[in-house]
Amino acid sequence: FPFGIRILCFTPPMQTRRAALLTMLAFAIAPAVSASGEKKMKATVSFHMETEATDNPKMIFTQMAYGKQRFFRRMPEVTTKDMVSFSPFPSDAGGDDYGIVFILKENAAKRLAAITSANQGRWMLAQINGRVVDGVLIDKQIDDGRLVIWKGAMLADVTLFDEGLPRVGQEGKKKK
Repeated sequence: FPFGIRILCFTPPMQTRRAALLTMLAFAIAPAVSASGEKKMKATVSFHMETEATDNPKMIFTQMAYGKQRFFRRMPEVTTKDMVSFSPFPSDAGGDDYGIVFILKENAAKRLAAITSANQGRWMLAQINGRVVDGVLIDKQIDDGRLVIWKGAMLADVTLFDEGLPRVGQEGKKKK
């Protein structure tokens, strides 16, 4: 089997071949079944809210922010599935460094407004494909349905987002 998978069959000798064939068939169709017709995003973005160090250690991770170790929820508050469109822009860092504005779906925008209203004075961390790229201090409720990553996105990230999300102003167009 590929990838070093070893299967032990405890079946009578005549049924061994049938069991092996059924197992190979299951591995062959598993990717098709798991996709279930939904388009898989090649790029992911997630926003994680700061929490307390006393929370369940399995549910938090640490990150340095402005010289201090902070704790963030593993479960993101907002993810790529909550996005309608995006718009990249060159960041102040220059070079191949970009910022991205994400426009949220209506239900996600309402959820974000509630979260930011309740968590003023805390940090929200942004990750692209699992890589921490930026963080912002929540100083007021975000009620316009827009989340911004100010720096840390690369041109390759923007290209991957282009494959799955429309640009702002092109929301009704289908991606190929």
